[in-house]
Amino acid sequence: MSNKLKEFNNICDIPENTIAVDGFVYSLDGWKHPGGHQIMIFGGNDVSVQYKMIHPFHNDNMRNKMPIVGKLVNYDTDYTFGSDFEKELKSEVSKIVPPHKMYATPGFKLRLLLYSINYIFLIYYYINYGASILLCTLLGFSEALIGLNVQHDANHGAIFKNPLLNDFFGFGADLIGGNKYLWLQQHWTHHAYTNDIVNDPDAKSIEPFVFLHNYKDKNKKQSYITKYQHIYIIPLFALYWLSSIISTEFLTNIQYSVDKYSKINFNNSYIKKARYISIILRVIHIYIKIITQLYFYDIYMVLLYVLYGSVISSLSLAIPFSLSHNFIDVDREPKNKDWYKAQVETSCTYGGKYIGYLCGGLNYQIEHHLFPRMNSAWYPYIRDSVERVCKKHNVKYTYYPTFIDNFRSTLKYIKNIGELMDIKKST
Repeated sequence: MSNKLKEFNNICDIPENTIAVDGFVYSLDGWKHPGGHQIMIFGGNDVSVQYKMIHPFHNDNMRNKMPIVGKLVNYDTDYTFGSDFEKELKSEVSKIVPPHKMYATPGFKLRLLLYSINYIFLIYYYINYGASILLCTLLGFSEALIGLNVQHDANHGAIFKNPLLNDFFGFGADLIGGNKYLWLQQHWTHHAYTNDIVNDPDAKSIEPFVFLHNYKDKNKKQSYITKYQHIYIIPLFALYWLSSIISTEFLTNIQYSVDKYSKINFNNSYIKKARYISIILRVIHIYIKIITQLYFYDIYMVLLYVLYGSVISSLSLAIPFSLSHNFIDVDREPKNKDWYKAQVETSCTYGGKYIGYLCGGLNYQIEHHLFPRMNSAWYPYIRDSVERVCKKHNVKYTYYPTFIDNFRSTLKYIKNIGELMDIKKST
């Protein structure tokens, strides 16, 4: 049948209502995707890695339910799949969490309810009675809980089987000053190409202020201050919310670092149509956080309260994210190898289930990157099996007993990279 298919020379030639997987081009029209309409975000791209990452337990028969409309003559193979390590990993994990049960547990749904009610109560008090240091502190932590727990699992499609519910709670990103569509672009690309300096937008999204990659190119331009980056990176993280708010990306709905660094092209009609949603939600967020407070305070006091609260939420969000893929002996050259092995060796896990209740299971970063569609509440249950299979196949599994241990390793790594950058600049 494939001989009768239309041939496309390169990925840039396929229409935006199609996707490519392993050299075959599939139409996104005329069928209903079980995960919802968000598949349209990938229109016009080769999603071979993303497909296998998001559907770890699918076989070729499942893929053939999509209408095949063509084939690619030339396409890249970034990673390998189907290793014995991958097969055993999936087999052992599926014994603990069968694929049809990978969605949220009752405990996670309870936390979802509590975190949401907590945020609604605090924002109601903020709007009707005005800001205070205590309230802004609590609201900052509450926004972090929404970002780390609610929107993160929802945008991974990992809370409900019903995609509409995941879609709804995914807008929690906009609720706290972010943007769902920008997040989807950056985060799914990051998951597919973790620590790949060419395609992972997270690998250099804060350059030239902070370098996270040990460049072999000695002509790479660095600032003379990089040797101090382990000191100023925390104050830099405090600007996370502010950088999001002043960014104009929401006007186009195109994530800058993905568009600049990655080969994935999200500039399609689905994203363009959704920009109106992004603009409306950004206006609502600014109205709630800033305009409502002008009833109680002058503009200077309002900005003081807003910025203080943003520092709390920014640090609570950015620090946990920064630990995941930046630590001593992390793999920074994962391309052209087993994708599952790369996910383990570019990530780390720390602590246990209780800190996971606060950070949305992101402390189980290895487990999360291996099974990104699995609800985070399951990660404590599969961790031992994942580590055991890794040990059997000589795959390096990095575990830190506590948050502090991981944090120290991250700072040391960032310090080492900063000093290497400084040495290269002077050579």
